Amino acid sequence: MAQRDYYEILGVPREADQDAIKKAYRKLAMQLHPDKNPGNKEAEEKFKEAAGAYEVLSDPQKRAQYDRFGHEAFSGRGGAGFQDVDDIFAHFGDIFGDFFGGGMGGQQRQRRSRNEPRRGSDLRYVTEVTLKEVITGLEKEIEFDTDKNCDDCKGTGAEKGSQVSQCQMCGGSGQVVRSQGFFAMASTCPSCHGQGTVIKNPCKSCKGKGRVSEHRKIRLNIPAGVDTGTRLRVATEGEGGYMGGPPGDLFVEIRVKPHNHFERRGDDLFAELSVPYVQMLLGAEIEVPTVTAKATVEVPKGAHDGDNVKLSGEGLPSLRGNRRGDIYFRVNVQFPEKLHKDEEKLLREIAKARGLKVAPEGGGLFGRKK
Repeated sequence: MAQRDYYEILGVPREADQDAIKKAYRKLAMQLHPDKNPGNKEAEEKFKEAAGAYEVLSDPQKRAQYDRFGHEAFSGRGGAGFQDVDDIFAHFGDIFGDFFGGGMGGQQRQRRSRNEPRRGSDLRYVTEVTLKEVITGLEKEIEFDTDKNCDDCKGTGAEKGSQVSQCQMCGGSGQVVRSQGFFAMASTCPSCHGQGTVIKNPCKSCKGKGRVSEHRKIRLNIPAGVDTGTRLRVATEGEGGYMGGPPGDLFVEIRVKPHNHFERRGDDLFAELSVPYVQMLLGAEIEVPTVTAKATVEVPKGAHDGDNVKLSGEGLPSLRGNRRGDIYFRVNVQFPEKLHKDEEKLLREIAKARGLKVAPEGGGLFGRKK
């Protein structure tokens, strides 16, 4: 019977890279594994066929020989396939270890980690501040719930005076292993539910869990200059450690509330400012609000609608330095809804002096017909 093309066996094109070849073989190995197909000789043969193809195509030198000479490249040395399934497991142990839990070595690592001190998890807390508080900084009390070791049993889950014993069913690994065909399958131990230990006399305070809930209040210093997304790390204020391990950290994420008047861009602030047309034409110093107080900004003579005027040093402080940003006001020309009689008279004289044609008195832009 003629041998099938190795690329066809794995279902990959001839230009496939090594990652694609490995991925294809893993997929086939999962489908054809003897443990999933007990007593199926056809699946077993295809399993060996796929392993033979992968042995060649995963080796750059062998692959180059195969691409040039085909199956003839390996004639005279018994071909490139495997005759025994155990030989496949031995040859590609890393492939099957990735998919099937890493074997007993992985179980041993899990057993050690359960009995050793372990650091608690980091916690995330979100808090809001106002734009004014961004300028001044503040001290704020925050509250949250977390877990810690039970003080009565010190995290063991066992009542005082009693011991935590190793699970007899799984030997402390948390898994039971059954053999089927050529492969051993591991599953969670039904006796200890994967813990590796058995508690005969559970602690009354934590009901055998070894952990209790804790409500915590801390004072937090929020520096000036923070922005939405700023994260403050508070060391050792996270979840309590396990079995005497250190606690995790608390990360406080800042959200800055939107302001009714100002828009933030970095350390600078932007706002709209309505200016009467006379002050736009002649220039003026105008009182404006800042985030915390009031100040005076200069509108230059002949300013145009949409121009920006700057108020230096009244923006937000930098989180990484002593500099403060600026406030930029976008000036919008403001016209009166109705002109005073004397004001209209003066404007008509100006229009006449400039040779400008305007609407007759009582109509036009500012007048209202009765």
